[in-house]
Amino acid sequence: MELALELTARHCGAELERYGRCVAASPESWQRDCHRLRLGIAQCASAHPIVRQIRRDCAEPFAAFERCLRDHPGSAGTCHPHANAFLLCADQVKPGEP
Repeated sequence: MELALELTARHCGAELERYGRCVAASPESWQRDCHRLRLGIAQCASAHPIVRQIRRDCAEPFAAFERCLRDHPGSAGTCHPHANAFLLCADQVKPGEP
């Protein structure tokens, strides 16, 4: 996971920065207001094999985390267990495994 985050930050840093500023500026409506920027990060990150592998192998815990964020706008802390589940999954992904 650290490798995926490092690759994403290295290659998609500008996208991550814009998204982070948007989310911070729109705590009640970030899902709507920042959607285009979120897609930009996803498109950028999808160019990296380890990120694609994590997205494939950990799709279920990531979807649960996103659902939680959507269901609890303005209180992302509620979704901490879902974030942890995704991170635990991502930490187990090894580059190049089918």
